[in-house]
Amino acid sequence: MIARRSAVLVATVTLAVALSACTPAAAPTPTPSPTGFASKEEAFAAAEATYRAYVDALNKVDLSDPATFEPVYALLDGSALNGSKKELTNLHAELLEKRGVTKVKKINRVNADPETSTVTVNVCLDVTDVDIVDASGSSVVPEGRNDRQLLAIELTKNPSAPRQLVISQSEALSDQPCG
Repeated sequence: MIARRSAVLVATVTLAVALSACTPAAAPTPTPSPTGFASKEEAFAAAEATYRAYVDALNKVDLSDPATFEPVYALLDGSALNGSKKELTNLHAELLEKRGVTKVKKINRVNADPETSTVTVNVCLDVTDVDIVDASGSSVVPEGRNDRQLLAIELTKNPSAPRQLVISQSEALSDQPCG
């Protein structure tokens, strides 16, 4: 009887060893990908770079060519994206032309959460040289527009690139000029 148990035990161990050679190696434990920034400084630097890239893309927009809107949209998300799509589509439909360039005068750091990659900055834009004109060349910019505008900008993690930011909200802070 002992010999039979020994034979069964040897057969079981042999089978287990043989089967383990056929099983795939254990999958490596996944390491979490970085989702935040190492510091507030890094988050603010990413926010500033994103906002400046957005203004550069906006300055290159040709309202007669909707394909030029895409680089702007790539830097936006949420309500900022929705608002920009609506505004640029309307300007295009009205056959308006944008002249001049917007300049970033100052970016003030307000808040940054490196873990969630959420950053808030206040931006002073100089739109002195920007005009929107109709087909006859007449300006459609409201009389008395402030040439320097103060905006609160919220940037969040880019869903497709976690260590990059997109502009998710933009709000005028006041009718008072800045900078």
